[in-house]
Amino acid sequence: MLSFIPFFLHFSKNLYSSTNVYFENKTFQWLSPPFSYFWSALFGFSRSQFHLLLLLQGRFTIAAKHHISIAEIYESELVDIEKAIAHYEQAADYYKGEESNSSANKCLLKVGAYCAQLEQYQKAIEIYEQVGATTMDNPLLKYSAKEYFFKASLCHFIVDELNAKIAVEKYEEMFPAFSDSRECKLLKKLLEAHEEQNSEAFTEAVKEFDSISRLDQWHTTLLLRIKKTIQGDEGDLK
Repeated sequence: MLSFIPFFLHFSKNLYSSTNVYFENKTFQWLSPPFSYFWSALFGFSRSQFHLLLLLQGRFTIAAKHHISIAEIYESELVDIEKAIAHYEQAADYYKGEESNSSANKCLLKVGAYCAQLEQYQKAIEIYEQVGATTMDNPLLKYSAKEYFFKASLCHFIVDELNAKIAVEKYEEMFPAFSDSRECKLLKKLLEAHEEQNSEAFTEAVKEFDSISRLDQWHTTLLLRIKKTIQGDEGDLK
């Protein structure tokens, strides 16, 4: 009954590729409205039908990879982070359908990072906690859990100092190895400095950590946001 699927899958694949995002967003913008509407409808149809056919054949992994390709275009070429997030989330759902949890987590971590940048902290926290909880029970991945709980704690910290304290205690209880990590020790120093409104102590704690484990731009951005909540802070980590 589904013998027609391979033909339509081939047809849709030719009609729809990730590069068609350019047509949707740029190439046809100069055309008259009727033609633009026609193209948008055609593109939308081909995109949805292509993914539907993939799902009918149980090809969730291929569908997920297409969503990742589209997300990457929105990231680097079109700079539309909200749409990139949506496609990474869809890819994660498809990977979960194939029980490819590692691939799903990679997509979710992308979403978490962007949500934090966009100040959608609660969503970022939920993602980091979810990924941390799934990795801490995996012998091969459990040491990555401390990084995810660290990121979740920073998101909590920006929202509220008390929230961060409670979160750190929760993560220590969930994952005892977190207590001995450099990330957890840094968080406790930062919490103490913030409570005392001591921007110098905050900066020194960050510098000490960074001298051994280099902090990337994402971490630096969030740490600066936290530091700016200290009264009289100049807004840098130097």
